[in-house]
Amino acid sequence: MTDYIEAADINELIGLGPMPPVVNPYPIYKKLRDEMPVLETKSSAETSISGNERSVMLSRYEDIKEVLKNNDLFSSGINNRTMGLVMGETIVGMDGKQHLKHRTLVTPSMTTRALKGGEFPDEIRAIADSFIDKFIDDGACDIHHQFCYSYPLSVFVSILGLSSDDVKEFHDTSKDLCLVAKDMEKGVAASVWLENYLMPVVKEKRANPGDDMISVLVTSEVNGEKLTDIEVVSFLRLLTLAGAETTNHLLGTSFVAMLRDPELMDRVRNDRSLVPALLNEAMRWEAPISTIMRENLEECEIAGIKVPAKTAILCHLGSANRDERQFEDPDTFNIDRPDNDPLPFGYGPHYCAGSHLAKLEAEIGVNALLDRLDNIKAQPGEEFNVIGFSFRGPDRVPVTFDKIA
Repeated sequence: MTDYIEAADINELIGLGPMPPVVNPYPIYKKLRDEMPVLETKSSAETSISGNERSVMLSRYEDIKEVLKNNDLFSSGINNRTMGLVMGETIVGMDGKQHLKHRTLVTPSMTTRALKGGEFPDEIRAIADSFIDKFIDDGACDIHHQFCYSYPLSVFVSILGLSSDDVKEFHDTSKDLCLVAKDMEKGVAASVWLENYLMPVVKEKRANPGDDMISVLVTSEVNGEKLTDIEVVSFLRLLTLAGAETTNHLLGTSFVAMLRDPELMDRVRNDRSLVPALLNEAMRWEAPISTIMRENLEECEIAGIKVPAKTAILCHLGSANRDERQFEDPDTFNIDRPDNDPLPFGYGPHYCAGSHLAKLEAEIGVNALLDRLDNIKAQPGEEFNVIGFSFRGPDRVPVTFDKIA
């Protein structure tokens, strides 16, 4: 069982790492939005390794949206000085023409046509069913540990053309990448393991390309330029962490919301056209990846506050998506709310290239579970919650159910 804790203030919360067992940080974020929308934070591990002398956290929707859409003033380069230490140089840390070139090179690999065309949704569903097969006769399971945790990465491993035998080790290792600021040694070890695993595969695909994602990445070309082997490996490390963790948390949060509202569960079960709305609201209510870093290249003003040049800027999407200035009754999970443009996948030029894949995996996963499990209820006496800071998702989702024949 998780030992849940309550953070007293934002600096304590930041210091606890990317996914501490903090259930409800939202009162802290509301206080920041109301009183200190541009908060100068104490030096964090991230800003220490990035070299920035000052750092601020933004909590309001409109301020964050303005920062994310202006890459000329607010650079993404800080990401290559932080997460780049274990990811390598990737598009999330590039600006301008360099970002455009690399995004053009990697985007073809993320289209459904590249991902095995029209047969791809059927392949995803088969993977989802294979996990459900393992527990469907038990009448009980932990949806997080037995489905959400491994299913998305199994899809990812499949489209990469890798062995499914390595899914758990692949996922466990990739999660350690986000520890770069808190446990550099562990983060670097994960980076080296993934490079040693992926590099031979990349070289083989370059020599003998097929129809998988890695083959598309190594053969993509813009003005005669291709990605190098290490650039492909770096992009795959990024996708492994960001892609699998996003879908994992999104799926789990969706079921947490339905378990806490049986009427919602019944609505979605009986009308599957509501599944996209369920997922969209889950991403707003608990943004799976809740923080994005930027750095202002010049002195600027945000929310009336002067921010010196070269300040590390932490944009908190989780707070932005609960901003009452943008969303009515934001703490309530409501799949009928108007689409007020939440920011679960960022915004602007760096909007997540893999967002449609994450949504497709999550939609198929929800439908698979509802197709095969009836009367899904939380296990009596078992506590579970959505937790975290930079990443938000359930710690566990123990349920009972009836098998649908």
